[in-house]
Amino acid sequence: MGAAPASGVEATGKSSVSHIAPGVEYRQFDLAASHGMAHAHLLDVDLSDPRTGVDLLYSGAVGDRTPVSALANGAGAVGGINGDFFNITETQHPGVEATGAPVGPAVAHGRALKAAVPNGQRFGPAMPPGVTTEAVLGVGFDGRARLDSLRLDGDVRTPEGRLPLGGLNQYALPVGSVGAFTSDWGSTSRVRSTCGTDTSRGAPCSTDTHEVTVRGGRVVESAGTPGSGPVARGTTVLVGREAGAQELRKLSIGDRVHVRHRLVSATSHAPFRFALGGYPVLRHGAPLPGLDTVASAVRTAAGISHDGRRLLLLSLDGSPQYRTGLTISEVADTLRGLGAEEGFSLDGGGSSTLASSATTTLVAKAPGAESVTVRNHPTDGTERPVPNGIGVFSGG
Repeated sequence: MGAAPASGVEATGKSSVSHIAPGVEYRQFDLAASHGMAHAHLLDVDLSDPRTGVDLLYSGAVGDRTPVSALANGAGAVGGINGDFFNITETQHPGVEATGAPVGPAVAHGRALKAAVPNGQRFGPAMPPGVTTEAVLGVGFDGRARLDSLRLDGDVRTPEGRLPLGGLNQYALPVGSVGAFTSDWGSTSRVRSTCGTDTSRGAPCSTDTHEVTVRGGRVVESAGTPGSGPVARGTTVLVGREAGAQELRKLSIGDRVHVRHRLVSATSHAPFRFALGGYPVLRHGAPLPGLDTVASAVRTAAGISHDGRRLLLLSLDGSPQYRTGLTISEVADTLRGLGAEEGFSLDGGGSSTLASSATTTLVAKAPGAESVTVRNHPTDGTERPVPNGIGVFSGG
């Protein structure tokens, strides 16, 4: 892959390259952009090397937040970056706990952890026209990276009939739906899942809710409001709002209930070994129409080569001299100039003066080191805990 970004962004000045592990290089370089000089940190991952792979970094629970360096060291990764946008605050719902859960789908080690929240419930900057919260970047069991979307397919079978499943371990459920929470969710309160609407994140919480707990295929508990605390393995908590709550109220203790769920790819490619949410900025070598060309910020993104065998993990530096960053259009141009055919925006961005940019983190091992270190500078001087990220692994 080439080292110089394409039109609109120019690589210039100091740069360096170091070998992190078999199939993994770390590079950093300056970028002359529209709002000033930016500094980029890049992990260049050769997925064709059988010793090299990537997977989801997360703490073991969807809503738990941990710094990227701790996630990477805990998993034995040689490098990584932060991942999806997430439910970071609940100022519009006083008394409701922010879950810390990601916006989009997540798959780890080939297992679906969660599905996407409704588009109107998303945190993060505006997505390009036509893009939804179901968008993912991932790597299949065929070892190739690709962009895709993952839709929840599931239902709840009860003595009354079959209910469509509207959510899986999500901080926001569609209006009128039933969502499933499993042990992957963690101990965070489930109340937030019944707040807002499909088109408004800040709309009031629903006053018509119900929750039932299913264990061993039978209802064992029932409550009028969503609860909190860990969900035991082999147990599913069903949360309903409006019409979904009305259906759950029909269930009695001891009733048989079967819950089925899976994430369905929009393509017929190999199942994902790992996937996480964000939004595409580059498709088939061309920036998506409608990308913002004005707002510049510190950002994180990923690029994929034409054959899916190379993954580029890009994180900008948040130190004061580089804090103007890039526009999202310039991110797409930068990825294309580095040789990517597909590009994907991860958490970061927003106003360059806001703490949200502190999410942007890239970590990597130094040669011979036992653990990773943070290679870029978060805007507030320290790592922000995040729910997930992309980890780079090497068996060499």
